[in-house]
Amino acid sequence: MSQEEKVEAVVRQLKEKGYRITVQRKMLLQIILSNEYSSCKEIYFAAKAKDNKVGIATVYRTIQLLEDMELIHKEMVVHI
Repeated sequence: MSQEEKVEAVVRQLKEKGYRITVQRKMLLQIILSNEYSSCKEIYFAAKAKDNKVGIATVYRTIQLLEDMELIHKEMVVHI
């Protein structure tokens, strides 16, 4: 499945649950699904490079929404 197909699949699921698909939310989905990130701040900086109007709260809310829908999984990994 290509990245665009993954994004569209997630968009479809969000719409089915009644969530709005804003330009910023779709951009965040593309960023999140394109790479692995170790923090929300990394996602925020990647999004900010594409659209300087995106806020950190939007990133956190989107991450939480995706996790609540079990579309992504956050892990806390500590290596010593």
